[in-house]
Order: sequence, then C-alpha cells, then structure tokens
Amino acid sequence: MSDRPTPDEQQPEQQTPPGTEQEMEQKPDHGEKSYVGSGRLEGKIAVITGADSGIGKAVAIAFAREGADVVVSYLDEHEDAAETCAAIEDAGRRAVSIPGDLADPAHCRDVIARTVEEFGRVDVLVSNAAFQMDHPSLDEISDEEWDHTLAVNLSAYFHLVKAAVPHMPPGGSIIGSSSVNSDMPSPTLLPYAATKAAIANMSASLAQLLAEKGIRANSVAPGPVWTPLIPATMPPEKVDSFGEQVPLGRAAQPAELAPVYVLLASDEGSYVSGARIAVTGGKPIL
Repeated sequence: MSDRPTPDEQQPEQQTPPGTEQEMEQKPDHGEKSYVGSGRLEGKIAVITGADSGIGKAVAIAFAREGADVVVSYLDEHEDAAETCAAIEDAGRRAVSIPGDLADPAHCRDVIARTVEEFGRVDVLVSNAAFQMDHPSLDEISDEEWDHTLAVNLSAYFHLVKAAVPHMPPGGSIIGSSSVNSDMPSPTLLPYAATKAAIANMSASLAQLLAEKGIRANSVAPGPVWTPLIPATMPPEKVDSFGEQVPLGRAAQPAELAPVYVLLASDEGSYVSGARIAVTGGKPIL
C-alpha cells in the first residue's frame, strides 16, 4: 500500500462539519482496491454507525468482503453512504442504509429495530459515528456543543447497545471507536477526548456485564486518521501537518484500521473482550 499519501502530499482542506468524502481533494483509502476477504464474518449481520465515510466506510467494506451483511447508519451524507452501500453490494452482500441523527435516542433504537426487521438479529455492533471541534479556548465551547458531542459520541453508544443486546446471540461482538485521546487528551478537543475516554471505559464495563450472555465488547483507539472529519473540524494549519506528530510520521488511511475491527468482530477474536486496541502509528497508550 505504498501509494497512500504522506503528510507532505496532503494539502490543507476545509469543509463545514461533519464533512463529506465528496468534497475532499485528497481522497481517503478505504480499502476499495486492496482489502481481500477470507470469509471470517460469513453470514453475520453488522450494524456500523458513521459508515458513510472514513473508518466506518472502511470497516463496512471489509466486513462485506468477509461475508457480512451490513447496516449503514449515517447522518445525511447521502452520496457517501450510497458509495458505501454500492461497495457492500459489489461484494455480494446486502446493504441497508439508515440516515438520521444518533443524538436522538429514539433514532438509535430505530436503527436497531430496522436491522432486526430486515435480518432478525444483530451479530456485530460498531459504534463509530463521532463529532468533534477544535477549540483553543474553553470559552469557545458552548453548552450546546458540549451536549451534542456527548450525545453523538457517547450516549448513542449506550442507546444502541441497550437496544441491540436483546437481539444479539452468543458470540456477538460490540466495538466502540475510542481514540488515542482516551489516554492522552488533546486540550483543544476537550469534549471529544472526554467521550473517547468514556467509550473505552464503557466498553470495558460491557465486557464484564455481558460475558454471561456470550457477548464480547472491545474498543479501538485510532491515532490520526485521514477522514472528512479532519478538514471539517480543524484549522488549516493543523490539517496541513495532520499526522506528523506520531512516530510513523503520517496519518493512517481508514483501510489501515479495518483489519482490527474484523478481528474483534470475528470468531477468531473469541477470547478478546474488554480490550482497547491501539492503532496509533507508534504512539503508545496505557
């Protein structure tokens, strides 16, 4: 995968939140041309939030190529979501797209209800959708933004899990997208970092709470990843140098995250529960 862009090749881009892949000049790599499946998720039903772009899209493509049918949950990025669904269907699997705001608990429950209506169960739940904004001053964080960030990033995880568990058979897998910020929080991403720490903590609690049902729960802690969220929520100077701070010296492409999610979703990860898996380009987390 040597054709992935280096930080020097990523030019500053700006979008309005939450950002779309359609508007990105430097397109992320979701594994469209590189990911090869081997049947590790054959016959499973997966719900992935934020699956229109970025990590969620890469995970959706990988899951489909591993044999899973995929529910694509997204906000309103219809073109991006349509591309994800097309990739799933190209892999010979079913795709169901469900737009809507996960800040609304009722919509979280509806995502699961529609999944059960279509497929009868949920084998894998990936809570990945997230919101962030970069603020150098505490005064810039409004009450509304604080509440919205917690609702989308953290509360949605709770509502999705609570709705999904009654429909998850033994062997089910719950995966929360945490962050390197869960361990080393950026001061300018205060609300986001707080939610990512809570996601890691909640996943560890769920692993213990749901073990008797045969359901595993883990979180993935990415470092810098090139997704629409970056040019949509960070100032140009940070976009320009995004990823240079980690030992590998570059941002990850979403395709580089997908294999970790596949492992945690598959039966090969049957004894992995309560873990936070770091995918950080060499930056350690505790």
